[in-house]
Amino acid sequence: MSKTSEEARPVRPPDPHPSGARPPAIPPELVPRHVALVMDGDGRWAKQRGLPRTEGHKEGESSLLDVIMGAIELGIPYLSAYAFSTENWRRHPDEVRFLMGFNRDVIHRRRDLLNEMGVRIRWAGRRTRLWRSVIRELEYAEQLSAGNTVLTLQFCVNYGGRAEIADAAAAIAAEVAAGKIRPDKIDERLFARYLDEPGIPEVDLFVRSSGEQRLSNFLLWQSAYAELVFLDTLWPDFDRRHLWHACEIYAGRERRYGGAVPNVISDSGVS
Repeated sequence: MSKTSEEARPVRPPDPHPSGARPPAIPPELVPRHVALVMDGDGRWAKQRGLPRTEGHKEGESSLLDVIMGAIELGIPYLSAYAFSTENWRRHPDEVRFLMGFNRDVIHRRRDLLNEMGVRIRWAGRRTRLWRSVIRELEYAEQLSAGNTVLTLQFCVNYGGRAEIADAAAAIAAEVAAGKIRPDKIDERLFARYLDEPGIPEVDLFVRSSGEQRLSNFLLWQSAYAELVFLDTLWPDFDRRHLWHACEIYAGRERRYGGAVPNVISDSGVS
C-alpha cells in the first residue's frame, strides 16, 4: 500500500502567533467544520494610510497566512477564502491586472509552506477570462497537496455563488437532455453534486472583515444555514485572534436548522 504524502514526511506545525496567543478552549464539537472568509477592507486600509489600493492587497497576504495557521491550531478542517470574485472584473483594469498577478504569485510563494503544514489546496471558480498562468499555479498546487489532510483550503478565484449555481443547473440540464438524469430525480442532494467542490461540506461559519454586512455572492448555496459573523477589523489588520473570536461567537449560538424545542411552561400558581 502506498503511503500518503503526510505519512511519508513529518508535518510542519503552524508558527506561533508573535503575541504568544493560544487558541481558545472551544469544545471540539463546537468548532466549526467549514469557515468561509470574505477578506474585505484592503482598499480602505490603504486609503487611510495614503497608499494605493494594491498596497492593502499586499498586506493582506500575511493576514491570510496567519488565519490559516490559526485554523490549524483550533482544529478547523475546511477554510474557504474569497480571493477574486466574478464581479471583481468591474474594477479598474490596473487593479484587475495586479490581482491576477498577485493571486498567481501568492499561490506560488506559499504553496510549499502550506504543503509542509499538511494543507490541501482546492480551487473553486470559472476558468473563463482567468489568466492561464493563474490556472497553472492553482492546478499545480492542487496536485502537489492532494494527499494532505490537516486542513483543506478552498481558494475561490474568479468565483461567484450565482455563477456556480447557474453552471450546476446548466450541467444538470445537459445530463437531462442526454437522457442520463430524469427530471423527477433532481433534488437538493443531486444538485449539490454539480457544484464546484461537492466534497467540501456546507459552511458552518461565515466571517467577513471590515464591518460590511453582506454575503457578496460568496458560497450562497453552501451558506444556507451558516452562522454569520461580521467583524469591524479591516483585513490587513486581521489575524488568527479575530478568527478565534468569531469561532467563540459561533460556539455560543444555537443552531436549529429550522427546528425548535418546545418552550417549558411552568404550571406553578395555575389553579
